[in-house]
Amino acid sequence: MKMDPKIKRLSDTGMGILLLFLGIFALVTLFFGLPYLAAAEGAVLVILLVYSILAHRARAKQLTAYTESLVYSAENAKSNTLAHFPLPMAVFRVDDSTVVWGNEMFYSIFGVNGKRLDAKMTDLLPGFSGKWLLEGREQYPTLLEVGGRKYQLHGNLIGSEKGDAASFTGVTYWVDMTETDDIRTRYQETRPIPAVIVLDNLDELGRNQTDRVRNELRDAAEDKLRQWCDSYNGILRRYDRDRFLAVFEKKQLDMMKQNRFDIIGQMHQIESPNGIDATISIGLGEEAGTLGEGLQFADKATEIALSRGGDQAVVKNQMSFEFFGGRGIEVEKRTKVKSRVMANTLAELMRDSSQVLVMGHRYADLDAVGAAVGICCLARKCGVKAKIAIDLEHNASRSLIERLQKEETYKAAFISPAEAKQLADGRTLLVVVDTNRPEQVEDAELLEKCNRVAVIDHHRVAATYIHNAALGFIEPYASSACELVTEILQEVTDLSDMLRCEAEAMLAGMVLDTKSFSIRTGERTFDAAAYLRRGGADTSEVKKLFQAGMDDTVARYKILQQATLYGKVAIAAPEEPQNRVVAAKAADELLNISGVDASVVVSPDGKGNINISARSIGEVNVQILMEKLGGGGNRSAAAAQLKDTELSEAVKSVYAVIDEYFG
Repeated sequence: MKMDPKIKRLSDTGMGILLLFLGIFALVTLFFGLPYLAAAEGAVLVILLVYSILAHRARAKQLTAYTESLVYSAENAKSNTLAHFPLPMAVFRVDDSTVVWGNEMFYSIFGVNGKRLDAKMTDLLPGFSGKWLLEGREQYPTLLEVGGRKYQLHGNLIGSEKGDAASFTGVTYWVDMTETDDIRTRYQETRPIPAVIVLDNLDELGRNQTDRVRNELRDAAEDKLRQWCDSYNGILRRYDRDRFLAVFEKKQLDMMKQNRFDIIGQMHQIESPNGIDATISIGLGEEAGTLGEGLQFADKATEIALSRGGDQAVVKNQMSFEFFGGRGIEVEKRTKVKSRVMANTLAELMRDSSQVLVMGHRYADLDAVGAAVGICCLARKCGVKAKIAIDLEHNASRSLIERLQKEETYKAAFISPAEAKQLADGRTLLVVVDTNRPEQVEDAELLEKCNRVAVIDHHRVAATYIHNAALGFIEPYASSACELVTEILQEVTDLSDMLRCEAEAMLAGMVLDTKSFSIRTGERTFDAAAYLRRGGADTSEVKKLFQAGMDDTVARYKILQQATLYGKVAIAAPEEPQNRVVAAKAADELLNISGVDASVVVSPDGKGNINISARSIGEVNVQILMEKLGGGGNRSAAAAQLKDTELSEAVKSVYAVIDEYFG
């Protein structure tokens, strides 16, 4: 047996150099004619050589024996350590999940006696995969539950020189996390969730009623709220005449979400003598770091719920909002007081600004342009220059813009968003009309550049909205943005300050969004229209703004021919690219069909995107439908755009959200 070079070096006695010198001395002695002395030295040299060889062999044997004993002890210790490792441990081949080795604790997890050589991880634990090891991770992504116990799996990968998947072996260690995970789950489930609840139409319920009836209505609403809170083991306290503070556990909030906050519908059972149902708005804050932060979330969620028209629940967490309810018919409850406050505040902001820029949503319609024109009228009254930032090539109000540009006042009033960004300075006031979502404005960069922003809109607030606005006049009860702007003008301007073209522009916006005053109208809507009529608006001129060309009219009726009924919803999905205005008008036309409560037109735009226009005349809230698809709007008119989507997929998505809405 060939000796290991390392052991050979350790067993060397170090006498080689000494024997060499003795041999040299013997030769020198013989050279000088001293044979007897040379023979004696040679004899000593031979004796020492034999001794050196014998000593070298003996030392090598000792080293070999010692090394073998060490190796045996290490292997024995290694085997005992693996066999008696205090955690379940298994080694398996990554390619086919075959268990190469496992200790008794590992097999006992699965109720297997002895050490099975034919076991596979996928048989013991269906769905198991060693992909996480190949990805370089040292921990399985989730807890593994076996026999009612939960395990966190740790491991590492052992590879061979081949480098392929078949040559890799996984070494795993199973840590029992059952108690720890149970504590974590219990902590998560019992976290306090603050909620702010508002009886958002208490004044309307008790209008023209005696004190006794008003108190009975409020007590009935409070009793129903208390019963609902008790059913979820919550705490309810009233801290104002129409406001309540409630606290629930997180697990109860999950149940409320599953039940879609059924208290919203139950409150409609309370009806005042004048025929108005009670409605509530609920704001809840979850995933907050502290109770104080959770209450802030709840307050913000309640504010959003009220700005969306009430009769709904909003849950706010660290990142987003969740909406529930909001299907009830909105009750107009705006007052002149708020309009007066907003008008005076906006006028003060204008007077304190170097200039005013007005911007609506992309592909601006008559309501957006009409509201922008009204803001220009107010700016002129305040002595401040105003410009309207709009894409003059891509909009839905070209006829109105062309008519306005014939007027001396508006010849240079319309500018591109790029020009507006060049004009904007630190004291510029940007007024956003007919939208409250930053992703829908004509130019998001212009919005970011302006530090002073005012928002005037009639759409419900969505999960994303313009934050930190100096003024926010968002009223979902209003028919249109033009109605809100008209009310502002009534407070701070005279009829003589308004040009006839401005009155007609705002009236056109109201006619558009109310479908000629057939939907979403209240007494305030007709008051605003009457004011514009007194301002010189000619209804026949407004009617001309809605005239369509022959090609658009033919295209619209082609869309109608392809419509099908899905319950009480009419759906049309033309395969040819369609103009957005034509598709929207087709959706309006579909509402004229008997038995149709809502309509949806799904059409490609020729650029790989799908435009969806939705309209409602009944109890269907199309805003909820479009929000599910990433869009928005209001109860009667909403829209969405799906980018890089096939028409068939878009239609399936529409059917899915309709099923969810009525499910």
